Amino acid sequence: MAGLNPKSWQGKSVFLTGHTGFKGTWLAQVLQGFEAVVHGYALAPDTKPSHFESLKWGRGMTSEIADIRDPARLTASMKKASPEVVFHLAAQPLVLKSYEDPRFTYETNVMGTLNLFEAVRATPSVRAVVIVTSDKCYENKETTRPYKEDDAMGGYDPYSSSKGCAEILTASYRRSYFSNEEYGKKHNVLVASVRAGNVIGGGDWSENRLIPDFARAFRDGKKVTIRSPEAVRPWQHVLEPIAGYLALAEKLMSGNKECAKAFNFGPSPDGCWTVRQILEQAKKIWPEFDYVIEDAGRHEAKLLMLDSSMAHKELDWHPRINVEQALKWTLEWYKDFIRDGQVDTSAQIAQYLRS
Repeated sequence: MAGLNPKSWQGKSVFLTGHTGFKGTWLAQVLQGFEAVVHGYALAPDTKPSHFESLKWGRGMTSEIADIRDPARLTASMKKASPEVVFHLAAQPLVLKSYEDPRFTYETNVMGTLNLFEAVRATPSVRAVVIVTSDKCYENKETTRPYKEDDAMGGYDPYSSSKGCAEILTASYRRSYFSNEEYGKKHNVLVASVRAGNVIGGGDWSENRLIPDFARAFRDGKKVTIRSPEAVRPWQHVLEPIAGYLALAEKLMSGNKECAKAFNFGPSPDGCWTVRQILEQAKKIWPEFDYVIEDAGRHEAKLLMLDSSMAHKELDWHPRINVEQALKWTLEWYKDFIRDGQVDTSAQIAQYLRS
């Protein structure tokens, strides 16, 4: 698959925060399939069912249930794991929850990122760091122009602004401690950050997310409540940005200083759909589910798109799955799980890597 070399991960020591979360579980599964040695560090899953608890984990994966807000434990854990690569995914990832608990959101998303960098500074083995934030880190003016990596950070709600803060913090640490100019002289670490659009896929059971909400509603024989049906988002399968994160990490491991910066990973322009379009397509695939539209109540962005041309050019990363296919894979995963209690994560990974 262009832009990605699975063999380069064999035996590679990887420290992965947030491995019990939705995106973290998929990344951990891919790394395990690549025969990397993965040490996960995260809070226990907070959903039932849990994708993490549903999966099979081999000897190449160790899991530590701990808090990113605990700097001493995080540093001790990273030093013990002695990783070459660090992926930072641990976060409070929900907009509505950030309104309810802004302190926890900022402590996790901002101070947790600071703790991560301090742990990296104390761990001589680290060579590459990938900080995962969000497309919502941008100061969103809700225009039709897709956002580029050098656009201003911002964020209306606590979640979005916490991700903007994490990006600013990352840029500061890169300039202050891990600069490209001093790479190979005063340090051996290259740092990048990544911003992805709305990610869908099996195993996400978070509340107030579109696909998990109607999977739960179907399971429970209820209608799903929909907010902001005309909101436009860059929809993509979870494996799309993960492939980009891995391709970027490979560049950093090889010493490519030009890639030590921020990258967008979003779908092609035809992957930017309204929530209503997603619902209509979902009903074609899964006619049994139904929904009702209610007022959002809280501010949520209505229009947000990403320009991923830099990832196309510098990482040879391109979307492999269109929205229809991403939605089909996602709904098949949930239908199988609801019917049989079985998950199809590894099979979908294999299918994606053949694409």
